[in-house]
Amino acid sequence: MRQEQVAHIDELMRAASGLPVPSRATRDQVITQSWQRCVSEHRLDPVVLREPLILPSTQLREHQDAMDEFIHTARFGVETLYRDVAGLGYVLLLTDAKGITVDFIGDPTFDASLMRAGLYLGADWKEPSAGTCAVGTCIATGEALTVHQTDHFDATHIPLTCTAAPVFDPSGALAAVLDISALRSPQPKESQLLALQLVKSIAHKIETANLLNRFRGEFILRLAPSPEFADVDPPYVLAVDRAGCIAGFNSKARALLRRELESRPTADAARPLVGRRLSDIIEIALDDLPRLSPASPVAQRMVRLAGTGTPMFAHCQLPARISTRSVAAAPPSLPAPLAGLNGGDPAMAGVVERAARLVNTQMNLIVCGETGTGKEFLAKAIHAAGARSARPFVAVNCAALPETLIEGELFGYEAGAFTGAAARGRKGLVLEADGGTLFLDEIGDMPLPLQTRLLRVLAEREVTPLGRTRPVPVNIRVIAASHRDLRAEVNAGRFREDLYFRLSGAVLTLPPLRRRADFDWLVERLLEERGKVEKTRFSLSPVALGLLRDHRWPGNIRELMNTLDLACALSSGGTIEPDDLPEGLLAGDALPHGSAISPALLRGEADAARDGLVAALRARGWNISAVARDLGVDRTTIHRRMRRSGIARRIST
Repeated sequence: MRQEQVAHIDELMRAASGLPVPSRATRDQVITQSWQRCVSEHRLDPVVLREPLILPSTQLREHQDAMDEFIHTARFGVETLYRDVAGLGYVLLLTDAKGITVDFIGDPTFDASLMRAGLYLGADWKEPSAGTCAVGTCIATGEALTVHQTDHFDATHIPLTCTAAPVFDPSGALAAVLDISALRSPQPKESQLLALQLVKSIAHKIETANLLNRFRGEFILRLAPSPEFADVDPPYVLAVDRAGCIAGFNSKARALLRRELESRPTADAARPLVGRRLSDIIEIALDDLPRLSPASPVAQRMVRLAGTGTPMFAHCQLPARISTRSVAAAPPSLPAPLAGLNGGDPAMAGVVERAARLVNTQMNLIVCGETGTGKEFLAKAIHAAGARSARPFVAVNCAALPETLIEGELFGYEAGAFTGAAARGRKGLVLEADGGTLFLDEIGDMPLPLQTRLLRVLAEREVTPLGRTRPVPVNIRVIAASHRDLRAEVNAGRFREDLYFRLSGAVLTLPPLRRRADFDWLVERLLEERGKVEKTRFSLSPVALGLLRDHRWPGNIRELMNTLDLACALSSGGTIEPDDLPEGLLAGDALPHGSAISPALLRGEADAARDGLVAALRARGWNISAVARDLGVDRTTIHRRMRRSGIARRIST
């Protein structure tokens, strides 16, 4: 045990016992009170040096699932804060109300050091587990604070500086804690004052964004003490339902309303704020809220607090005027690119409806599904339906690029960066996608070192081409795809867990073709597209369509497209017959058990077709041109049918 740890433990013991200590005057009261809680309530021994408690991935996922929507709302704010402090050695943690880290951004280069310090996904930072620390003490007090170096209870945390702010839900309950920490820092605690202001500011923005997300269908009332900022960034935000009652608020609005109620000697300040009539606190009636819209001059939007008469300048966002009946009767409208992916399959309908809600969000996506199910089609449709549609869509097949070239292909390189580099360098696919969408197909095949670099690009929103010292800012949305089970790949150590969580803002899973109820629609649409190219109308005979319906389709839509391309090329007059299909389909070797058309029946039909062709050839003395004229097809079709049926040309009497 180092000398500084011994001295720290001695100070802890004296402070917890109520004895005077030389440095106690420099400690914040909130710190000494936390030390006393750790000893008297949590029964923590100051002498014991504890390893960080990091939950296994299954338990972590339970905590993440419980606040999935909140994490998505908060992620942009977390990334914004990380960009503001980039290069200063900070790590960002978002924990739930129990102190479990559910989101994390840090420099992947220092992963091992961060994990040893507990600055990592799944780390448990509540006070009874970790002692005095920023997250745990923030949860205990409900206040933003900095726990700097020897402020920590556990001596193993002495090198750390941690600053945290609470994030409350719209009812005023603690929802999460936002923490910014560093493995090392200057000794004076005052060095973290800017970090404290930044984390409080972003926590407020996350809180307000969560409120707006939760109450989209209600009145949103924003208040500012000055007219100049009424439409810019009003600090006080509350939701009002259509009965004129308060439905939710951010913490600044909660504090304002509480102060207002406590200023009245007869008011019941202990009653919950949620459910109170707005007019009891602010001199405004429900019917007057529409006049507070930004379309009115700000000077005409002054309201007063009912008790103190304090003036406030309001900005009211009105709810959408949609009746319950119209919502129930009309299905949600889908952007055309997404609507064109489904012909009535329920599973596919769920995928495209969820994708439609995500087209203009900032979150990255993972598209899962078997090989050939149309993952790139879905990614392109999401891109085409959103605000990024005018910018590039860049697709990268991570499995097709050699490991030695993928880094240069993705991130680019300067001229002369390595032997064989292009004379003018290369921009790189990430920068090619700037402003648009980067589609990473088969992300599960990306080598681990490249996963680390991609994680840094996603976290810092900048890329450094090989041979370049300064990073280049980049604005991309990443849609990743894989036929692998990425969670299983994470558990096996072949895929970075932090990269998985960075990519999986939402996961969309495509159904395999054999389970789709809109198979006939898909076939018809693909034939129409082929017909436009060939300027021919293609159709399937009933037997050929039955063959397609009963095939297993291990290659899914990609296999179906190849099958129809071949069938269209071989067909005569635009009608696709069984012998225009690939041999595996004709032989029936891919049919599922219990299908409507059995292999025996197909063999019988094939034998009948063979016998009919032999009879036609014999009748014409094996004159193939004459048989072709009789059947209304060309000679190549007769030759092909003969080969398919195993008919050898011979002389017959």
